[in-house]
Amino acid sequence: MLICGGRTVLRNPTNQQIADCLGLNAPIDHEQVRDTVVVGAGPAGLAAAVYGASEGLDVLVLESTAPGGQAGSSSRIENYLGFPMGISGQELAGRAYSQAQKFGAQVTVAKGARPSAAFEGRTRSSSKTGRRCRPGPSSSPPAPPTGSSRSPDLARFEGAGVYYGATTMEAQLCRGEDVVVVGGGNSAGQAAVFLSPSVRKVSMLVRAAGLAETMSRYLIRRIEQSPNIELRTRAEIVSLEGGDRLEAIQWRDNQTMAVERNEVGHVFVMTGAEPTTRWLDGCVTRDEKGFIKTGPDLSREDLLAAAWPLSRAPHLLETSLPGVFAVGDVRSGNQKRVASAVGEGSTAIALVHQVLKE
Repeated sequence: MLICGGRTVLRNPTNQQIADCLGLNAPIDHEQVRDTVVVGAGPAGLAAAVYGASEGLDVLVLESTAPGGQAGSSSRIENYLGFPMGISGQELAGRAYSQAQKFGAQVTVAKGARPSAAFEGRTRSSSKTGRRCRPGPSSSPPAPPTGSSRSPDLARFEGAGVYYGATTMEAQLCRGEDVVVVGGGNSAGQAAVFLSPSVRKVSMLVRAAGLAETMSRYLIRRIEQSPNIELRTRAEIVSLEGGDRLEAIQWRDNQTMAVERNEVGHVFVMTGAEPTTRWLDGCVTRDEKGFIKTGPDLSREDLLAAAWPLSRAPHLLETSLPGVFAVGDVRSGNQKRVASAVGEGSTAIALVHQVLKE
């Protein structure tokens, strides 16, 4: 329940209702032509906003949930340049959000985008064939991570024992109890290390034979040095049990095929996310997993199918729709690092200047 200004009472409000209640969003002038519209305020989107606005571009940022993206839920990022003691994803996102506003970018939260609104002007002005994007659904919050567990009950326990981020709030919920962290990347390693001081035991489940290929060495050392973190390789969850809340899980050793049942009420799934790109169906070319193809990854066949209208090839981060760029986690072949996302966001702005000159 949320009481706004001592007058309005909101019960189970949506993110947009909360943002409007708190006065986070200034009205958007839908008749105003923007130099750059950024959809998504993760590290890449916020970097694009900061560099675009600081260079004099009129920038509008649309974020369907909250600034920070997947990195925003990280308990501590220790391998980002310039922060030797680390920084939480929330703090990093907050600083970038303030910096974008400082330079004049308009950032709106809890508001999505439609391809008909975002791209119709661009396709009308640049496409010789007159191809139009098919209208899609409003941009929804990022889909929950998938691929780590085939249990059909995963969605049933979301927020009631299954979590996709390890923050102070989740750490308080499971203090002194056993927890399971699923995944072998840096996000999983950060979650395990962050939770270990406050919980009784952390069991890490990874499908691979080890962590060396997917996790930074400094996190692997922390895990090896933590007495209450147990690494289970070649393992995956096969079932979840419970009523209103998660009460127990079963995981399988894929080498011996033995199934082990453990009374655990907290599972942290840190295996990456599905790209939220379905709303762009018919607008840009995507790979078989739904990630957006850009630049050299767009084959001649891709460009022919997309009716690429220009004599030049797409720029480095440009999609199959001229003037539309993809950066960060939605881009095919992206590196799952905050630094690379920030770099892509800033690089995209340099390419935006070239397109605007065209």
